[in-house]
This record gives sequence, C-alpha cells and structure tokens, in this order.
Amino acid sequence: MFPISDDNPRRITPYVTWGLIAASVLVFLWQASLDSKAGEAAVYALGMIPARLFGFSQLPHELAAIPAWATVLTSMFLHGGWMHLGGNMLFLWIFGDNVEDAMGHFRFAVFYLVCGAVAALTQGLLNLQSDIPMIGASGAISGVLGAYLLLYPRARVRVLLFLGIIFWIAHVPAMFVLGVWFIGQLVNAAMAPPDVPGVAFWAHAGGFVAGMVLVPFFNKYMPLWQGARSKPFDIERRRGPWG
Repeated sequence: MFPISDDNPRRITPYVTWGLIAASVLVFLWQASLDSKAGEAAVYALGMIPARLFGFSQLPHELAAIPAWATVLTSMFLHGGWMHLGGNMLFLWIFGDNVEDAMGHFRFAVFYLVCGAVAALTQGLLNLQSDIPMIGASGAISGVLGAYLLLYPRARVRVLLFLGIIFWIAHVPAMFVLGVWFIGQLVNAAMAPPDVPGVAFWAHAGGFVAGMVLVPFFNKYMPLWQGARSKPFDIERRRGPWG
C-alpha cells in the first residue's frame, strides 16, 4: 500500500512545503556532484552521529565543519540516494500542503524542524554510542504524517495496492493509511539491530508521535484546549462525497 496523492483541498499556496522539497533536492544534487570520498565525508560532517552528539566520540578536525548540535538540522536535508529522496519528497508533497494549510507558513516551518529534531534525538538516545550517521528528512516528514492523521483522519488518500504483478489504485481513509504505516515503523524498529546501518525506524516513530503531540500547539484555527482539528466549516468542506 503506497500513497500517491490525496483528495484533501487546501486554501493557501504551500510555499514552505515546496521550499523544503526544493532545498532537499538541491542539497542532493550537490551530494551527487561529489566524488565518493567527498560524498562520504559530507555525510559524516553534516549527518547526525549519536556518539558525536552526546560526547562519546569526536570527528577528525577536517570533518568537524559545524557543531555537533547543528547536525540535528543539517541531517534532515541529506539523502542516501534517489529512492531515499524520492520517497521522502513524495510523502511531503502529498501530506505537507494540508498541514501547512492548518498551521500557516511560519508555524509549519518551525513544526517541521522541531519534529525532525525530536526524531533524530529519539534514534540517537536509543543508541548513544553509535558512530553511524543518520541522514534524511523522514523523521521530520513523519511528524507531518502524525499531524495529518489528527487533523484530517477522514481525508481520502489514493494508494497503490500490489498483489504480485497486479496493482490497482484505491481510495483509503487517511487514518487507516497512516495508522498502518505507523504500526509498520514500530514493528520494523523492534526488529532492526540497533548497531547496523539501515532505515532509522525509531526516528520515524519518534517523529510521528512528536507530530501528534505538537499539532495542537501549532494549529492556527483552534485553541489548544479544543484539540487539533480544523474549524467546523473546513471539516464540512473537506468531507466530500465520502460523508
């Protein structure tokens, strides 16, 4: 089950979402322009390394281009390949515009970075002495998914369903698509060896939970005590033919 779009309208132009996508693509093009040695050096210099962040190790002087704390932010804009970049940017394209709509441009930008930081720290705190660099926007985007789940649980998401060589498109409620995705991250996180390079599943889970927890503080339409949801007019407008 792979999301490809949603049926959720928006009111504003999602400049921040588009800007984040553009920034990630530009950074990746810069990565792709480097030779293999320089590319690896860039990942170690700008990726989030738990052991470095928490003071258990240090990089060689020539690689320590920025402070360790700053890599929590820079790591969000690096990617390990076209598939890594493409998958992350597709999810941000589908779900980011509506969350930005609910929060406004500035709030959404701050929300995205905070969720990415929480995601990185979640992964790092579970393996403090790891020397494996963590890169990618997926932790921050997981926060966007968590917010979308609370804001628009009944929005319809178009997904590709696969059965062997056969595939078809289905319209599935966001609460199901994102709920299944989150459970999958938890299962994979529990099964993944903590000291082996691979997908940072705990970062995904941490970012998703952060998005759900933080969305009431960033939603511009409702006060915190009334919960994370759009104003009633918009809920009605977004229901569409599915009721």
